[in-house]
Amino acid sequence: MYSEPKTSVTPPLEQQFLQLSKLADEIGRKLKDSGASLPGASESISQLAGSLTRLSRQVAQQEEERKNLLALADIGQVINSSLETDEVLKIVMDTIVRLTGAERGFLMLRGADGKLEIRVARNWEQESVETSDFAVSSTIINKVATEGVAMLTTNAQEDPRFGGQESIVAYNLRSIMCVPLKVKDEITGVIYTDNRVRTGLFTEKERDLLTAFANQAAVAIENARLFESVRRTLAEVTDLKNLMDNVFASIASGVITSDIEDKITLANKAAAAILGKKIEDMVGKSIDEILPPVGPAIADHITQVRKQREAVIGLELNPTLPVRGLVDLRFNLSPLKDATETTQGVAIVLDDLTDQKRLEAQRKLFEKMVSPAVIDQLNPDALQLGGRRAEITGLFADIRGFTTYSESLNPEELVSILNQYLAGCADAVLAQEGTIDKFLGDAIMAWFNAPIPQPDHTLRAVKAALGIRDAIKALHKKLPKEAHLSFGVGIHYGDAVLGLVGTERRLDYTAIGDSVNTAKRIQENSGPGQILISEAAYANVKKKIEVKEVEPVHAKGKSQPLTVFEVVGLIKK
Repeated sequence: MYSEPKTSVTPPLEQQFLQLSKLADEIGRKLKDSGASLPGASESISQLAGSLTRLSRQVAQQEEERKNLLALADIGQVINSSLETDEVLKIVMDTIVRLTGAERGFLMLRGADGKLEIRVARNWEQESVETSDFAVSSTIINKVATEGVAMLTTNAQEDPRFGGQESIVAYNLRSIMCVPLKVKDEITGVIYTDNRVRTGLFTEKERDLLTAFANQAAVAIENARLFESVRRTLAEVTDLKNLMDNVFASIASGVITSDIEDKITLANKAAAAILGKKIEDMVGKSIDEILPPVGPAIADHITQVRKQREAVIGLELNPTLPVRGLVDLRFNLSPLKDATETTQGVAIVLDDLTDQKRLEAQRKLFEKMVSPAVIDQLNPDALQLGGRRAEITGLFADIRGFTTYSESLNPEELVSILNQYLAGCADAVLAQEGTIDKFLGDAIMAWFNAPIPQPDHTLRAVKAALGIRDAIKALHKKLPKEAHLSFGVGIHYGDAVLGLVGTERRLDYTAIGDSVNTAKRIQENSGPGQILISEAAYANVKKKIEVKEVEPVHAKGKSQPLTVFEVVGLIKK
């Protein structure tokens, strides 16, 4: 802000002229009083005194103009040295009030809606004017803001241009000066100053000074506003970038972006972890360099995405990575486009399916050992030892003659033949949605009606037994005659306890009870190719199956013979 120069030892030029003028007056008076006869001397000295007085006034005026010019130059430097809008506005208004001698100064700027808003109001004491004291002439302000021409009145109360204006009369406004703020011929606001006590305070000189100052101030204010807007936009962009970085880093899938030359531009933590690399080692490198086992496999797809501008979804590869070994990965490739829809690169999303594939393989293996119905009923978070009582139809099937046959084969051939017979039996049970409990050497144990209730469970067991018979007949057509083995099946209906048996380290889902043992004993007494069903089980299906009577069987552990029937087939409707 401009400040007055320090007082020097030598008096200012204006004071020197005043002193000389006084001295000339004094000499003229003494000559006149002394009555000395110096023709024309007194008159010449009086003229000199007058000239010195006029010269003193001119010097004073020039000095004031010089100070104003210095003030303009100084304030121009000050306001342009700050890009803080509020600070610039305060500097502007304090300088205006000081230079013009105004009582108050108001700076108004157009808002987003185009209306003028008071942004800063200062008084001669360099204090902010209270809102309650915002008494200004809206008539003058609106006229200047509309026409873009400065206005000046030395006494608004008597100025015919504003006669009868309510704001001027009500607020007792007198000396008023208002100039527009322009940037590139656009009116961005106004500067308004006034004095409610003195008249004739402002002249055209102050108006011109304020206009010149306003031209500088308008540019400085606009620069400050632009800087504030840029800074606010930059802050928003920074926040958005930080948010995107956080989102990008937290995505579970790996994300890699590459440019038109297949150079990696971005990679998140998940991608680095999946590939066993560091982000800083990936960015800037080519895809082939970062993904040597994968790069060639997806190179053609990347070219396709870039040229055809269409995504490639669900590309699965199982490369061997240097750090992790054999992995299963799924790739989704999409074109990376700019605002003009021009492809600038490719976005690669990769998911690590290694653990998922391993679990799926383990489940498939488990399903071959345990019925899928049992698996679906098991809750890993609620496994506990024990069981529940249920009515089931149990089925035991045994491959006959296998022990003797095994003596003539090596172990590998033996297992191959056994698996073919057991597979036929298992498929027949699963086709009827039965639950396979276990394989007992060359035998299979299964039941129906648990864990999923089946109203026709006994009929399902019979159908499964007939399916075993058909499967073995079909198998005989493929195997050599010496490998033709027979089977025997036992079926019984009764109560059993089903649940988990064993320890927390080794569990077995099974059925326990006398009914299970009875089905096993019936099977042990069946002949080659024979399906025996107990009396209790037959009672459930006697209207649906065809049987023939056979001798009661003497089952081990039973005091009385068991009445059984041989299943011939289903009754045809």
